[in-house]
Amino acid sequence: MSRTFDFLFYPKKPKDWERGPVKLYLRITIDGKRSETTTSLAVDPKNWEAGKLKGTKEEVKSFNGYVDTLRNQLYDCHKNLLQNGEDITADSLRNEFAGKGERPRYLVEIFKAHNSNIEKLIGKDYAKPTLTKYVTTLNHLENFLKWKYKTSDINLAKLKYEFLTDFEFYLKTEKSIDHNTTAKYIKNTKKVINDCMAKGWLKANPFSNYKITTKLVDRTFLSENELDILANKELKLERVALVRDIFVFSCYTGLSFIDVANLTPNHIAIGMDREKWIFTNRQKTNTASHIPLLPPAMEIINKYKDHPAAVNKGRLLPLLSNQKMNAYLKEIADLCEIHKDLTFHVARHTFATTVTLTNGVPIETVSKMLGHKKLQTTQHYAKILDKKISQDMGNLFKKYKRNAKLKKVAKK
Repeated sequence: MSRTFDFLFYPKKPKDWERGPVKLYLRITIDGKRSETTTSLAVDPKNWEAGKLKGTKEEVKSFNGYVDTLRNQLYDCHKNLLQNGEDITADSLRNEFAGKGERPRYLVEIFKAHNSNIEKLIGKDYAKPTLTKYVTTLNHLENFLKWKYKTSDINLAKLKYEFLTDFEFYLKTEKSIDHNTTAKYIKNTKKVINDCMAKGWLKANPFSNYKITTKLVDRTFLSENELDILANKELKLERVALVRDIFVFSCYTGLSFIDVANLTPNHIAIGMDREKWIFTNRQKTNTASHIPLLPPAMEIINKYKDHPAAVNKGRLLPLLSNQKMNAYLKEIADLCEIHKDLTFHVARHTFATTVTLTNGVPIETVSKMLGHKKLQTTQHYAKILDKKISQDMGNLFKKYKRNAKLKKVAKK
């Protein structure tokens, strides 16, 4: 919206003024509303005319030159407010000119500083994947600002409720990102805003009433029969067989790809039951994960203990890249006639459901082995299968059948 803008430098005479210099004031007028501030200059009103001192002496020229500098500074202040999207009023321009306004803070600038701090704390307070998720969020945020506002950054004071609703819309439509991933990016953005609130950079949280929750999704896992078929399938190509074996190892340990990749022989030790265990920390959350080695997992370790790719790198098992592993897993699924979208993470779901919970392992124990911080996270992974329900209800069926027989005997 176009606004009228005018200003005037003038000597302000007190009521009892008779002679002598007085302070030079600046009066700013925007849309008919005035605001004043004093300058550091003093001038004799009798010598002030048309916004400058009268005379040709060198000191007069120097004084008028300084006033011109103040005029240019005022124009610069007006330009800064305009470029930063500030609401330009007589008072805001006066405060900017007088240096009374708070330094404007910008979202992308703050987000970059936030990510820089996380990067410096990797290995101490954060794991590398934490930085990755915030960097990705920032990339989407910068692209959104260009798409929606045609700018590279935005003043915190300009953030409104609809900023996040528009950001959500952008991620889902322009980037075709699914709901749950969108929710994660929104959550990361809100975390940075909450930090700004804690530091007193925002008077009120513009997103306090904004809610977005993740939707429960059906996680793919292998049934006991499918796992047996896959584990025992004869595969002629060595590389394909290797991928299958590493996948099966994860099915019996619950470790993610990156955690399997990080394993060394030093992560194997004797547990309290005098059997071999894996003692490691999850890279994603840096939480401890202690896993007893089941016989199928131990067989795979023994099979590859002398493999050159593992020995040369000091790793427990030889691995291809995650991308190549997932590509081979789709081929393996076809060979085994398993009609599921097989990725390496399916192995982790299989451990939580088919290998552990279905066989009566308490969910608290499963949660510890998976390295989850919250039991709720494990509940999202784990499914209670019909087989487990049947086992749990078996004793109850027997009780009712026994009671029914007793009633028949009593009637006779």
